[in-house]
Amino acid sequence: MSDAPSAMPPASPPPVPSSVPSDPSPPAKDHGRAGRDLRAAFASGIVLLGAIALSLLFWKTAFMVIVAVAIVVAIWELHRGFHAKGIDLPEQPLMVGGVVMVAVAYFWGAPALVTATAVTALVIMLWLLQRGVEGYVQNATASVFSLVYVPFLGAFVALLLAEGGGVNAAGFDDAGVQGIVAFVVVTIASDIGGYVAGVLFGRHPMAPVISPKKSWEGFAGSVVFCLVAGWALVVYLLDGDWWVGLLLGLIAVVMATLGDLCESVIKRDLGIKDMSQVIPGHGGLMDRLDSLLATIAPIWLLLHYLVY
Repeated sequence: MSDAPSAMPPASPPPVPSSVPSDPSPPAKDHGRAGRDLRAAFASGIVLLGAIALSLLFWKTAFMVIVAVAIVVAIWELHRGFHAKGIDLPEQPLMVGGVVMVAVAYFWGAPALVTATAVTALVIMLWLLQRGVEGYVQNATASVFSLVYVPFLGAFVALLLAEGGGVNAAGFDDAGVQGIVAFVVVTIASDIGGYVAGVLFGRHPMAPVISPKKSWEGFAGSVVFCLVAGWALVVYLLDGDWWVGLLLGLIAVVMATLGDLCESVIKRDLGIKDMSQVIPGHGGLMDRLDSLLATIAPIWLLLHYLVY
């Protein structure tokens, strides 16, 4: 009896060449040396600056609402980022206390801000007692750090806006609004100067471990832009002395750079690239506030004693 022919097994598909990517998702868009989507970044910047300008122009108290909202969002971002390291910030007392700190600073000044900060810190520590012993020191320390980093420093914007004064040579009748304009513009000048010079000429990293894209050439660009902006703002907007303008620019460029580096260290320690993606083209709100938070207190001090 002859054997019947056995069925041939189905041929297996040829192996996929190693050069063919196994992930069908599209590759991340390359933005070149810019490092971000410039169109989205520009559009977001225009919207934010427009909201600030309109609030200052028509009803400056509305600007305090913008500051309060920014503080709430920034605390949410910090809570989100710290959670990557197992740190659980108490959002509710931080957010409520942060808004209160901004309000009392605007209406009642620096002593009220100090008092509100101390009370908020105590409330936070008491709030954390309900969670028990485990992680108390870690969470309390991070919470007080966040309290000082965001609401306390941010409240100096309220102190600056509350400054009074008469009509100056530029025709503006509100010294507080003038101060806010000078603060925002000189800090933006640092960012723009560093960005332009860094993209065009950046060759020598300033702090490669912390922020690989930040270069000494970029820092030089920030210095030039800030000195020019500070001089022009103080002389023509605030009607102050030229040397105060140069001092304003120097303080702004140093503090803005340090603020940016500090936030970069925080993100690297937490193991995240951006605090969030709430601002298209920029990342998180904290990625834009880092320089502003670092510059506002010394700028308020300078303008308070040397200009107003």
